[in-house]
Amino acid sequence: MSTPSSHWLMLSRAKSRRKFRASLGAEGHFRFCFRFACEGMAAASGKRLPSILGRWRRGLRMAPQSRALAALVRGVSQVDNKSDFLGKKPHRRHPGILRLPCVQLPQALADAAQLLLLQNAVPNVEKHVQALTNYLWSRHLPVEPEELQRRAVSLEKKFLENADSSQTEEKLRGAVLRALRKTTYHWQELSYNEGLSLVYMAARLDGGFAAVSRAFHEIRTRIPEFQPQTLMDFGSGTGSVTWAAHSAWGQSLREYLCVDRSAAMLDLAEKLLKGGSESRDPYVPGVFFRQFLPVSPKVQFDVVVSAFSLSELPSKADRTETVQNLWRKTSGFLVLVENGTKAGHCLLMDARDVVLKGKEKSPLDPRPGFVFAPCPHELPCPQLTASRSLACSFSQGYHPIPFSWNKKLKEEKFSLVILARGSPEEANRWPRITQPVLKRPRHVHCHLCCSDGHMQHAVITARQHGRDLYRCARVSSWGDLLPVITPSDFPPSSAQDPPKS
Repeated sequence: MSTPSSHWLMLSRAKSRRKFRASLGAEGHFRFCFRFACEGMAAASGKRLPSILGRWRRGLRMAPQSRALAALVRGVSQVDNKSDFLGKKPHRRHPGILRLPCVQLPQALADAAQLLLLQNAVPNVEKHVQALTNYLWSRHLPVEPEELQRRAVSLEKKFLENADSSQTEEKLRGAVLRALRKTTYHWQELSYNEGLSLVYMAARLDGGFAAVSRAFHEIRTRIPEFQPQTLMDFGSGTGSVTWAAHSAWGQSLREYLCVDRSAAMLDLAEKLLKGGSESRDPYVPGVFFRQFLPVSPKVQFDVVVSAFSLSELPSKADRTETVQNLWRKTSGFLVLVENGTKAGHCLLMDARDVVLKGKEKSPLDPRPGFVFAPCPHELPCPQLTASRSLACSFSQGYHPIPFSWNKKLKEEKFSLVILARGSPEEANRWPRITQPVLKRPRHVHCHLCCSDGHMQHAVITARQHGRDLYRCARVSSWGDLLPVITPSDFPPSSAQDPPKS
């Protein structure tokens, strides 16, 4: 038991220690304590501790670097606290979180797909599935006639510079045509018969369902009061959009119109709805199939979707006309989804410009269009204007159809644009996270597309930007929104990504 005098002695020593720590600062006090402990251990064992001291010194050299990275984005604004955006929710559920858990096909759809493939017994189906998957992913857009003409003129000039005096005009034309064939991508239209439709179902039904489900999830999360009654799917294929929409809004949707020019695809989609048979009742009621778009300009739908279909059109003029028709038939949202490649991204940006720059107005709905997702602006895409252009794409995990060759979880990489009718002021302009978030000790790297039309590499720390923003960034992921008030305050950042190891 301590006496009063010893008690006062302990208090005075404690005050002295606090004053000593304050004079050293946090880092100096840590150095002093670590050195004191090491010297004590070395004295007790009679040995030095070079390896421990080496690791400690390396750690001290890294600390200022992380603080310097954080200082690069000193202008990051604080979390949007104007409307108590968190409420009583934890940071891991902040309103910018849009991630969707690993998607799984409805059991009725998975069973129907397996039954149809088993009934038809397609030979070497696994090889055909892999070949079609690779072909669709590596496919480019068809070369426009103007681009072909420009290349031909350039090749002709090149050959004329090195041509012999004996070379005739006919030989020169033949040489230009041969060179064009070697250097030009040969786009071919896919014609889906019964066999190829089954292979496409085995290859793309689950991945397409996952991508469209992610797009619908964004609309549902940000506008929960939106309850569509009608939906049109252009290029419906196997009908994955219908199943995804039924999973999202089955309680309100009353009419689904599936449009596809392939009769074999429409037949397959109808069989899938009926559980692999033609005699059963459809699993989703109110589904209609057509080979052409409705002609009447008075027909509109709450949601219009084109998933992996615009890339199947032969020219830019056809794509422009199709997007204009789809927009005229949209009363709520136009959802466009393509492969997460540069070709797919460029195609969607062209479609986006067709709607935003279109001067014609629908007699039924004169409201203008704006970008609902993923862009927080209507300006040119900064991914395409950068020195090294990148595709703006996202990823969604899903459980594949349990065929014999599908045994692991998969990721669907896709690009999307969701256009809506109304005023841009109605949209949420929080910056979008466009790459995987890199979490490091006491700081987080986020690549953001901001409302001012620029990309920013933000290195966010709790010390510089506040605990709320830091924790929101740390629990966010690729494709989420970061709740920041004024992202235009971000200064240009030259920060480099840290090593991923």
